[in-house]
Amino acid sequence: MMDFDKNNSGAENHFVRNSPSALKNIFGTEKVTPFWVADMDFNVADPIRAELQRLVDRGQFAYEFYPEGIFSAISSWYQRRHNLRLETDKFVQVTGVLTGIALLIRELTEKGNSVLVQPPVYHQFSKVIQSAGRKIVKSPLRMSDGRYRMNFTDLDKQFADPEVKAMILCNPHNPVGRVWQKEELEKLLQLANKYNVTIISDEIHGDIIYSGHQFTSLMALDSEKHVALIGSPAKTFGMQSISNGYIYTQNSRLLQAVSDKSESMYLNHGNAFTTFATIAAFEKGDAWLDQLLAYLQDNLGWIKEFLLEELSVVKMTSVEGTYQVWLDFSETGFAGSELTTKLAEAGFGASPGTWFDDTATQFVRMNFAVPRADIKKAFLRLKEVFAKPNTSSGSSAGDRKCCGCCD
Repeated sequence: MMDFDKNNSGAENHFVRNSPSALKNIFGTEKVTPFWVADMDFNVADPIRAELQRLVDRGQFAYEFYPEGIFSAISSWYQRRHNLRLETDKFVQVTGVLTGIALLIRELTEKGNSVLVQPPVYHQFSKVIQSAGRKIVKSPLRMSDGRYRMNFTDLDKQFADPEVKAMILCNPHNPVGRVWQKEELEKLLQLANKYNVTIISDEIHGDIIYSGHQFTSLMALDSEKHVALIGSPAKTFGMQSISNGYIYTQNSRLLQAVSDKSESMYLNHGNAFTTFATIAAFEKGDAWLDQLLAYLQDNLGWIKEFLLEELSVVKMTSVEGTYQVWLDFSETGFAGSELTTKLAEAGFGASPGTWFDDTATQFVRMNFAVPRADIKKAFLRLKEVFAKPNTSSGSSAGDRKCCGCCD
């Protein structure tokens, strides 16, 4: 049984979430508990550690590539966990999910074309689009009945622009925690196919799904024209620094083009550590993940109950997937840089909402994949600082920007 309450963060490390310069840049102080990076503060599963130790003990690190073993392990995983059959010859390995998205944008679009995103959304998408010389088109999610939903009327309008060639879908959605239902995805595909827009589906959080919800990969639908990045073990198993990304598509022409481009840039293989750790994770990680999901669900329940009973001025959206929670501080009267300063006073190191949407000045994203004791301490401090409403103007000027180095 994995002890997720055990915290090894005191061990020597150079984790981005603990970087003094990053914390100072974002919060103006190093004295915050870091909830701003989307990685887990837990030890990885024992089979992963054992496999890494096997490689170290072997003592030789010659050229060693085994992509067929990786793709076989991923395919078996998706069959077991999601009842989805993936063909092993439809994968392309890349160094990371963002690398895969960058390659696909360059393959599917020309400079000056537009790529659509749905804010509030993972902030690195914008960087990947703009750095490729493409334009960002936004179709904001809308809040309805307490849930974020796609605005299909707006999507129809945006897709009708012939310059919009591709869309990056985030499923499950980071940061709002939606797990898109099959009916929603089918409606999205109908619109995309109508206007010949290719969907790039980032499904890196697809295994982090909570009770009452079901993950549907775009690859489970009529999606031959589209592509998913579904193979990274980074979020599922806490392997951010030792994982690659894997593109999957049923479009043979696109598969060949992306494979050729990846190979030409020597991006299509990992090293022995990424390779065999990935295989161990997908072949032997089921029990660990089941325990993780139960722990995260309890963390989520604790946060929800605390906010309802102890800090009702802070609201949270319903989290269906991912280990991020989108917190709304509107009723506190604080926004933008004032909110960030107030969070720093509380030692609550969550990501500013403006990273994900320029207008989200009263929101923050918190990573709750941490020991529960840390969450409890953090929210008690938050209560001390935010229990009283703010009487200031709530200016949103001067928001600190993301350092651009992480999730």
